[in-house]
Amino acid sequence: MAQPFALRFRRPLVVLLCAQFLWSASGATEIPAIGANARWPQPALQVSQTEPNFQAPSATHCARPVQTHETPGVRNAQLERPRPTAAPTIGRLDAAPPGALRKAEPAASAEKKAYGSSAREMSAAMPPVAESAPAPVAATPAAPVSPAPRASIAQAGRPANEPVTAGMVDDNADFNEYLNFRGRTQVAHRARDISMRYLLQVRDARGAVVPDAEVAVQAPSGAAMWARTDAGGRAWLHPLAFDRTHSQMYEVTVRKNGRQGTAFLQRGQKSAVDVVIDKPGAGPARAQLDLVFLIDATGSMADEIAKLKSTLRTIADEVARLPSRPDTCFGLVAYRDVTDDFVVRRHDFTDNLDAFQGVLDGLQAAGGGDYPEAMNEALADTVHRLSWRGTGTTRLVVLLADAPPHLDYGGPQYDDSMVAALGKGIKVFSVGASGLDKQGEYIQRQIAQYTGGRFVFLTYKEGSNPASGPGSQTRHDVSNYSVQTLDRLIVRLVTEELGKLPAGG
Repeated sequence: MAQPFALRFRRPLVVLLCAQFLWSASGATEIPAIGANARWPQPALQVSQTEPNFQAPSATHCARPVQTHETPGVRNAQLERPRPTAAPTIGRLDAAPPGALRKAEPAASAEKKAYGSSAREMSAAMPPVAESAPAPVAATPAAPVSPAPRASIAQAGRPANEPVTAGMVDDNADFNEYLNFRGRTQVAHRARDISMRYLLQVRDARGAVVPDAEVAVQAPSGAAMWARTDAGGRAWLHPLAFDRTHSQMYEVTVRKNGRQGTAFLQRGQKSAVDVVIDKPGAGPARAQLDLVFLIDATGSMADEIAKLKSTLRTIADEVARLPSRPDTCFGLVAYRDVTDDFVVRRHDFTDNLDAFQGVLDGLQAAGGGDYPEAMNEALADTVHRLSWRGTGTTRLVVLLADAPPHLDYGGPQYDDSMVAALGKGIKVFSVGASGLDKQGEYIQRQIAQYTGGRFVFLTYKEGSNPASGPGSQTRHDVSNYSVQTLDRLIVRLVTEELGKLPAGG
């Protein structure tokens, strides 16, 4: 029996009236519109860049030759590093202990670091960070030391064809443990408050998930964040990461293909935020995947780069055979540091696997100098300067690195880039290679968690000894993980993402 009109609409009306009351009480000057006429906030500009922190991906294809762009470095490791143009804000959620930014080779990576170039052996000493001053100071020049002889993994007693094994944790699935990890890890980082986190689920009127829908979350003050739903129509929202006023209510607007819906997020609510929009139109006839390998190409990464070269075709073949038969574009962004021959070298998307294999084969591990590297610059290029395809694409980045970014440089910062990545629907799977210290682990997990990705880490027979060969142990602060070869793990991650897509795209 049909319900009376008043009963069917009483609850939505009460919710709407309460939301409008809370919005007004929080200081808003305008009650937000509901439904198709809801406002869409304009992106703000980043402090360090002239482009907006959110710009919708819009490329239509990747059927092009490989296009390479390079940011040159300075091939003189004794030059003083550039002073920051603006003091970076270092997160104080975990206070940086004295000397936290001083370059030090982790004990677990000592043997592996010996395989790098002589530039890796130079110590650019960092003064201690005072507890009262959150911003680190620039590195001072250091005298070079005699280069260590190069050695291959095979010379260290490890077979050249040995597999690389890895484990994985999903910090969004075990969020309380992730918050505990953040609380007990005392390192310098860029602060983004993610202590309040909410799941957004977008569906159409039939209940089907809506992937790659644009999302705007706005506070009464006008502060806003952007996201795009993943292949399962979901996105994680972190209001306190952009709203310092700690509002009680947020307006969540979702749109795709001219269809739009709105809901309200009340601070402290336990349930997910559900938004329904009218059927937004069919997605691509075939699943589209943009896959980028973002790689630290300094001297200590020779082993990991070699393994990626040898397994790329296996990864590509297995992805191509997935039930969704994805139309895949491949991109490569390699980075070193400002004292090397290049800082960032990016190869834009192509669907020509042979050409892509060629640029990957041409990548050599070299340089590096001190321990932190130019991850900030490389992540910014990856998010903002690659030709990501538009509506209906699954966008993934595999970040493979064994060192944290420089926090003492001016220019782009990794937290701005991860916020922009969420706005563009780019998930980052951070892969911690051997030698990654606590600061590097913290930052890689920050990036993965915020963008909805996962933290992957290489494993060994003896977790503290990368030369011990593949195994099941790690020195990272993780638990409850299974181990696979790295190439199988990458295929698994891609499979899980594409498997969330609704039937027919």
